[in-house]
Amino acid sequence: MSTTLDGAGVVVTGAGGGIGAALARRFQAEGARVLLSDVDADAVAAVATELGAPSVVADAASEEGIAALLARARAELGQVDLYCANAGIAPHGGPEAPEDVWAAAWDVNVMAHVRAARALLPGWLERGSGHFLATVSAAGLLTSLGSAPYSVTKHGALAFAEWLSATYRHRGITVQAICPQGVRTRMLADTGAAGDLVMGATAIEPDQVAESVLEAMADNRFLILPHAEVAEYYAHRATQNDRWLGGMNKLQRKIEEATGG
Repeated sequence: MSTTLDGAGVVVTGAGGGIGAALARRFQAEGARVLLSDVDADAVAAVATELGAPSVVADAASEEGIAALLARARAELGQVDLYCANAGIAPHGGPEAPEDVWAAAWDVNVMAHVRAARALLPGWLERGSGHFLATVSAAGLLTSLGSAPYSVTKHGALAFAEWLSATYRHRGITVQAICPQGVRTRMLADTGAAGDLVMGATAIEPDQVAESVLEAMADNRFLILPHAEVAEYYAHRATQNDRWLGGMNKLQRKIEEATGG
């Protein structure tokens, strides 16, 4: 594993905490040169100071933010070998959520990946190598009760990662998608009682996600499943769809009973 990352130039978005910070720590421990990015200036500065690594405050969801981030990355790292599209948001609500909430979820959870790939692929294809790591979530394989914008956009993020892999793997581009269930981060805490009911019992630490990523990088697996049971749920969704939907609706009713929703 160290030979894969030793000396590699790695960019991690959403690195001010949670999975992003854990990835940055783990990659640096494997010998990578990391650049951290987040929209939260104080949070990313704290992690960067801890690691003695450079950081940049940039909106990885916008074309301008991606351009600024990659310009800084190239200045600091020379070239970007691994790009971790980790930033994400999980707004609550369903169809009634305002247009700007849906638009923000689309920009951060999907278009941030598209815009980064658009900027990185020409150079990667020219040299015949590059690694795109997308933090997707099990919501991209299954669904996320309580947040239609998150569920829908994470499905989009997975679809884009699959497309990248299917299109470019023969040209030296590695694409992997991280799909955990509950992870003990601020995002999980913000889901409140509903999130705790659905994911609290099996939630893992961000460091465990990072360790799963290193293991998956060793054998080049596309789907990275820190919760092994997600593979079974995904198979049930595909092969026993009505039964799976019935089970999810049963869980929805439990959430409503527990939260008074």
